[in-house]
Amino acid sequence: MISVEQARKILYENSERGKITTIELRESLGTVLAEDIYSSIDVPSFDNSAMDGYALKFDGESESWRLQGEIQAGDTAVHEVASGEATRIFTGAKMPEGADTVIQQELIERKGDRIIYNHEKISTGSNVRLTGSQCKAGDQILKKGTKVTSGVVGLLASVGVSKMKIFTPPSVAYVVTGNELKEPGEPLKTGEIYNSNGPMLEALLKQIGIKEIVAKRASDDKEKLQQIINSAWEQQDVLILSGGISVGDYDFVKECLEKVGVKELFYKIKQRPGKPMYVGKKGDKMVFALPGNPASVLSCYVQYVKPCLQNLMGKKDAWQPDNILPLLEDVKKKPGFTFFMKAKKEDGKVKILTGQQSFNLQAFSTADCLVELEEEAEVVPKGTLVKIYNL
Repeated sequence: MISVEQARKILYENSERGKITTIELRESLGTVLAEDIYSSIDVPSFDNSAMDGYALKFDGESESWRLQGEIQAGDTAVHEVASGEATRIFTGAKMPEGADTVIQQELIERKGDRIIYNHEKISTGSNVRLTGSQCKAGDQILKKGTKVTSGVVGLLASVGVSKMKIFTPPSVAYVVTGNELKEPGEPLKTGEIYNSNGPMLEALLKQIGIKEIVAKRASDDKEKLQQIINSAWEQQDVLILSGGISVGDYDFVKECLEKVGVKELFYKIKQRPGKPMYVGKKGDKMVFALPGNPASVLSCYVQYVKPCLQNLMGKKDAWQPDNILPLLEDVKKKPGFTFFMKAKKEDGKVKILTGQQSFNLQAFSTADCLVELEEEAEVVPKGTLVKIYNL
């Protein structure tokens, strides 16, 4: 049995960097850039109006201008205004030559073919978006390793990028084992439970941008389990199993993985929950066999599976905690094991929740993080800075 730090070190040394592929902008949300991105154009590419109003040359003294013409957004014609003239203009429309300012329409009084402005809210250059004020041609706008959010999609579109290189999200199969499992919505008999690990794992994978997910169920039958593992191993990049990895008479997962030729990286970690966890590798493919209890599944996923997957997807600092915060109150624990406890962040501190049993999912309805409590500690005092891992 190894320590949490040893397990992390082994995985850090054995986790792969993902393959690189080129994808369309519309498919990029949640992926990680595998290249630096440079703008090929100035944005904006022309001076344009930030308001619906009137474009003119502003000298700070004139109060009246003769109105001539109109410019809508998308108008590509060349327009001009002379001194003492103004043009009606709309948001996003190209500024006419000779104009340097836009006065918003609500500050203007119109009298026939003239407009009048006698306030003090405007100065030269007001309400004009200048060429290149977002970025200039040749500017680096995004770095390799950036996660593509909705805002990043907008930025890429604004400079005309339609394709980009990303770290390919791996395909993942998860196998939920156990004769006792029924799918939500099915009637239960005494001795049966609902499959919560499968839906939870699928949600966790989608949350980090995994798109190719294959779900499988396996009974506690060695031959059938072997067939499912063989199939998943051939077709997917990463395999995750829950249940069947302890030392019971019907725990066949470890044996079946060895028959596939998986090399064990480690088995069992000095932690709670999730001690009987197995990780193995064959070639560039990895397998994570997690205990069957739901809290154990989630804890092991957050600590070990998620960083490996995010590393494959190009994320920087995948192995670092998300935060370090002080405990809101004293916490007692058993020494000799690292504890991962369901918790909630409150006003810059973190509160340990009730319902820490490995089968208990109730606390996850309010938990927003896991707190790591060090192996040898027996009492962790209020105010102690602890590592935080977001859920």
